[in-house]
Amino acid sequence: MATMEKVPMLVEGYERLTADLKTLREERPKIVDAIEEARAHGDLSENAEYHAAKERQGQVEAQIAEIEDKVSRAQIIDPKTLSGDKVVFGATVTLLDEDDKPIRYQIVGQTEADAGSGRISYSSPMARALIGKQVGDEIEVTVPSGDKFYLVDKIEFI
Repeated sequence: MATMEKVPMLVEGYERLTADLKTLREERPKIVDAIEEARAHGDLSENAEYHAAKERQGQVEAQIAEIEDKVSRAQIIDPKTLSGDKVVFGATVTLLDEDDKPIRYQIVGQTEADAGSGRISYSSPMARALIGKQVGDEIEVTVPSGDKFYLVDKIEFI
């Protein structure tokens, strides 16, 4: 039997997923009611309300299945309990770019990633280049505009 791959995530990401799951489950009876109401209108072949409700039902069921899968395989990691001198999942890393400008990233799960707020997925090219590095190490990341070089300045577990 194949082992299920764990899905690492922070506590906030797990809580967001479980809240989304609760919301979707609450929507189920409303969709069933909408289908029943649309069915009462007669001919189903030309009933747009019925088809829209059935389509929404399919979307919700797919989302529920996907979230339940992630929640069941969740490996919740609290960065405050971590320590060490290497970059790992959950670490907040301060880098210096080629102009010595500081850039901060926290390495998080795929569902929590938001590059705009400095949270990058552990599977992103930047995070893959960072994992295992120590303060003082240089990394090279290939981006569409070319190769970028960074110096690991600080590793925090916050």
